[in-house]
Amino acid sequence: MGGRIVNRDRLERLAAEKRFIPGIYNYCDRWCEHCPQTSRCLNFSISEEEFSDPEARDIRNEAFWNKLSGILAETLELLRESAKKWGIELETLVSMDDIENIKTKDVAVEKHLLCRAAKRYSELVEDWFRGRETLLFETAAAAREGVNLEEAFEVIRWYQYFICAKVMRAVRGRIEEEEERCDEFASDSDGSAKIALIAMDRSIAAWAVIRHYITDGAKGVIDVIAFLDGLRQAVEKAFSSARSFIRPGFDKIDLNG
Repeated sequence: MGGRIVNRDRLERLAAEKRFIPGIYNYCDRWCEHCPQTSRCLNFSISEEEFSDPEARDIRNEAFWNKLSGILAETLELLRESAKKWGIELETLVSMDDIENIKTKDVAVEKHLLCRAAKRYSELVEDWFRGRETLLFETAAAAREGVNLEEAFEVIRWYQYFICAKVMRAVRGRIEEEEERCDEFASDSDGSAKIALIAMDRSIAAWAVIRHYITDGAKGVIDVIAFLDGLRQAVEKAFSSARSFIRPGFDKIDLNG
């Protein structure tokens, strides 16, 4: 019990620190080791403190899941206390009608053309990497010319499923925004679409690097690039304000624009 109190106090202390940028983690790519803003991110700081032990970072280790379970319990407890403070009954927030509405939206999102295309891209990536025995030789050849082909592979793999997840979130957000008819503020759907577009930009650049050093199946790489670029253009058309969305901590406001 004492340990949980210490962890909870630490969580409250971190949340009160002014160095953190509110919402910075909402529109990032979750690639903390490559992020320049980790010192301003509450999620990262909590992760660093709670998972400082190497065993607690390993998802195959029981310590990881025990730690994660503890954080969840503490967070829910804080949520209940905050709700009580503000007179909110959490148990009555979601009705059966709400649940049915959520299910209907889930189906609509899964059937949406953009989401299906994004899912198809992740499948194309998997198909391309499967059974490519020549990658080791291509990596060695690129290294001799000073190019780290493994970094290109890493970028593509990191965003392989991320793109689909963010496109689905953007589509779902747009559906909900249209229901609420709220146009006063920058939309969450545009923010989700923007980070999806950034992931596509980086993935296309990584595929271009691979294209220069591939010795087998070059057309397959070009086909993937063309498919992803088509998806990128479709997302830009559907979310025309996404590129101009200002992500907290990452994008600067153009005062002259």
